Amino acid sequence: MRKLHINGNNGPLNGKVKISGAKNAAVAIIPAAILSSAPVRIDNLPDIQDIHILTEILRSLGVEASWHNGTLDIDAGGLSGWHATYELVKKLRASYYLLGALAGRCGKAVVPAPGGCDLGPRPIDQHIKGLTALGARVEVEHGLIKVEAPRLTGADIYLDVVSVGATINIMLAAVRARGRTVIENAAKEPEIVDTANFLNAMGANIRGAGTDVIKITGVEELGGMTHTVIPDRIEAGTYMIAAAATGGDVLLCDVIPKHLDPVIAKLREMGITVEVADDQIRVVGQCPPQAVDVKTFPYPGFPTDLQSLIMVLLTKARGCSIITENVFEGRFRHVDELKRMGARIKVEGRTALVEGPVQLTGAPVAATDLRAGASFIVAGLLAEGETEISQVEHIHRGYEKICEKFKVLGADIREIEG
Repeated sequence: MRKLHINGNNGPLNGKVKISGAKNAAVAIIPAAILSSAPVRIDNLPDIQDIHILTEILRSLGVEASWHNGTLDIDAGGLSGWHATYELVKKLRASYYLLGALAGRCGKAVVPAPGGCDLGPRPIDQHIKGLTALGARVEVEHGLIKVEAPRLTGADIYLDVVSVGATINIMLAAVRARGRTVIENAAKEPEIVDTANFLNAMGANIRGAGTDVIKITGVEELGGMTHTVIPDRIEAGTYMIAAAATGGDVLLCDVIPKHLDPVIAKLREMGITVEVADDQIRVVGQCPPQAVDVKTFPYPGFPTDLQSLIMVLLTKARGCSIITENVFEGRFRHVDELKRMGARIKVEGRTALVEGPVQLTGAPVAATDLRAGASFIVAGLLAEGETEISQVEHIHRGYEKICEKFKVLGADIREIEG
């Protein structure tokens, strides 16, 4: 078992970091590629576990897929299967995108219930509702989601809750359905826009991505193309918060600042300097930052994926801050580990009260999920002494070369055999 070892309180982070391609866009775009029988090339993919698992799943279905230095070439002309294996799917939450893609291409799909991070109940009822509205028959039995869809037909679909996954899955199924599909109360995340741009470049007819109403006119076939994935706004937010927490001066390159508006606004509210250029963001920390209240919401609200990270930053703020988690019910599971490091945090339901400033101390902690693992890295940078993070496989699911990037900024961090 591998672990991350951090020597903390080692000074501010300084330097420049290049942001990788967006994980949450890539895990939708790769399954989307099988909707076409023509060759597709996807550039700017992060070199992370989730991408390689998805690639293996495609190969198991008869798809040719070759990876080289952030580029994935996919030829789904020989697609011969529609049943994804449990051994691969159990490692990946985004495997549910195979439902919409396989239904759209093959008219059927069998996908085990997805794995990935345990963040409490994340039902796929809205996915099933959408696929059923398009004419599919969906059954869930013995841990398998089975879809039969001989001929999908466009429909008007209203999502009961804003769901990124359901919005994308319905979009994937609808692009080759007969007629027009309208998704109302759709999620607006940049990753949805990127997936729609990818599909449109292949010949799909999608309008309104990025708004709460998406209209899709089905087409018979899709062609080949080359697509470059957008930068990862969550990875960017991670390094922004790390720079602020350590009182550092970090320049982030290859970013889309507009995607980070809620993060920029919250950091500035805390008194932290954030300078924005065309594709760069510079963060200059201030000690101590101001206490603030944070509420997570779907985009364009403050992202739930950065909630655990900003919580670490708020342990340095003078006074009391309140964090309200409005997206995932189980997203305070990292709190007990932070409290072991000396954080003063009280959780009541979906709300956490963070008192500061406190001096964190190094301790052994376990990454309870992907973003919690990243927050423990930032906590380890702030702590007196040594911090050891186990279950680092969660972190590697979503961050490319995270140790190397933090080392370049001056962190004393290394991965070791546990």
